[in-house]
Parts: sequence; structure tokens; C-alpha cells
Amino acid sequence: MTVGARDGAPRQRRDARRNRELLLEAAHEVFTEQGLDAPLDVIARRAGVGNATLYRHFPTRAALVDAVFRDSLTGTMDAGERARRAPDAWAGLTAYLDAVFSILAADRGSNDLMTTHLRGVGSLEAVHEHNRGTVDALLSRLRDEGTVRADVTTEDVLFGLAALGRAVPALTAATTTPPTEGAAPGAATAAPPDAWRRPLALFLAGLRTAPVAGALPAPALTAAELGEVLRELGPHRTRAGERAPGA
Repeated sequence: MTVGARDGAPRQRRDARRNRELLLEAAHEVFTEQGLDAPLDVIARRAGVGNATLYRHFPTRAALVDAVFRDSLTGTMDAGERARRAPDAWAGLTAYLDAVFSILAADRGSNDLMTTHLRGVGSLEAVHEHNRGTVDALLSRLRDEGTVRADVTTEDVLFGLAALGRAVPALTAATTTPPTEGAAPGAATAAPPDAWRRPLALFLAGLRTAPVAGALPAPALTAAELGEVLRELGPHRTRAGERAPGA
């Protein structure tokens, strides 16, 4: 009995570690596809374990989210540090937001984390605080230079960026899906995956004291593409892997 107990304990620990790794891999995949409100039982099934195993390792959704994203968002803090050191404050701000929005477009889970507030995710607080500090420092320099309006506040910018960021996954999903065979003329086409650059440029232009010459980045949405974006923004959008009603 003693020998069996000694042999069983390491195996149980190995199994527990393996289950935790499987859950983290599955959670990252599901959160990336569906966002942070994805059902936890979907994650457990994809990991090949039961719900009880999931809750034994991660008693709350916040604990799971924290474990999945603890390291992946540090890249935004690195980008923020580079932006703060940039000799040109406007170039620093635009490069920083380019890095952040690239993440928002690629990963629904990261988008949810960075554009909303989820209680109980300790590591996220540092990311949000660093993001605020980066925007605040760059805006202060830009106001001193007279590049941006004197009455623009950090909260103005953060609110606008969060609102725009929430729409990025819908914009990306709607504009990167090729039209179905036999689609009617004018149906949505596969626009560039960085279509978010155009509305972001328009938002930033509104902060400046003087207009900026040059064409907007990325082509404008067609009417059909806008319709697809609005559909993706709605509560009736289909999750990854689900069939649309009537399909």
C-alpha cells in the first residue's frame, strides 16, 4: 500500500499538470474565437476534461482568464514604453495604438480584456494602468507642443479608443470573409484585415488642432460591408463553429 501510494502521487501530479495545460490551451483558443463570455463547459470539452476538473484548477472565470492572459498582454506594456521614449510624441502615440489595435483585431479575448473591466483579474490592472499612463504622458507632450486640442483629456481618448476597439472584431470578421458563391452584386467583399486603421485615423484626426494632409489608410467600407459589421456587432451574431439560423 505504501509503495502504491508513493507511485500514485507523482502520477496524479503529472495528470493534474497536464490537465491544467490542456485547459489553458483550450481556454486561449476559445476565448480568442468567442471572447471572454464563452461558456466554460465548451472549454472543458475542448480540453477533454470534465467541468469538475476545470473548476478544481480555476474556481472562477476570472482565475482562468488571469492564467490565460497573464503573460500575453505584456507586449502592450513594452510598446507603451517605446512610445513614451519616442522623440516625436505623435509618432509614438500612433505607433503604440497600431500595436494595441493589431492585438484587438486578432484576439477577441484580449479585446474583451483591454476594452472592458473584468473584476478579479489582478494582472490586468497593471496593463490598464500602464496604458493610461502611456496615453496621459503622450497627450501631455502633444498639448505642450500645440499638436492636439488643449481641452482633450486622457479620459476622452481612452473612452473613444475603447468604443472603437469594441467594434474591431466585428469589423475584422465582416471584412475578411469572402462573399459566398452566387452572392448578389454589391455583396460584402474581402476587405483588408486592417480595415480598422481607417476609423482609427479619423478618430485621431479629430484630436488635432490642425488637419493632416494625406489619404486615409485602408479603403472605405461598402454599404454591404457596413451591414455585415453591424450584424456582427449584434447579439444575434453566430459564434465560431456555429451555424447561422436556417443554414
